[in-house]
Amino acid sequence: MNKRAIIRKIIARLTEELQVYFRAANASRAEATHEQNKAEDKYDTRGLEASYLARGQSRQAAEIESAIAEFEKLAVRRFGDGEAIDIGALVELEHGGENSFYFLGPRAGGTEVLHDKKEILVITPQSPLGKQLMGRKQGDALQLKLGGETRAAKILSVT
Repeated sequence: MNKRAIIRKIIARLTEELQVYFRAANASRAEATHEQNKAEDKYDTRGLEASYLARGQSRQAAEIESAIAEFEKLAVRRFGDGEAIDIGALVELEHGGENSFYFLGPRAGGTEVLHDKKEILVITPQSPLGKQLMGRKQGDALQLKLGGETRAAKILSVT
């Protein structure tokens, strides 16, 4: 699979999310400062709540901006036979009779993209699955511990 194209799709998805957060933060900020939301008494917290929401959305937007920057500078690396899984690896994993694709990214875990009719999920080394895959190699069989369950899995490819 073309990892450069996958990274471009991840960046595009994150850019879409960023635009949503910008719009939401601007709307919350406008609500927080609107004259109708001025406190009428000490128990009226509508404006304060809107400002907290705007602040949280702005922080999330900043996190997404950082993730985009990291993916933009991520070098496309080919993993050779027997090379250990690390950031930038595209991993095909067989578990429960199904094959799944994971891209080990520096950030933005949980982001999903569609490439060549295959769903690819971004995971990070800090995620439960990422921790278990780091350092493993193509052909390794392992017992994945996820969500309180243990499942047999096999690493089919690392590219």
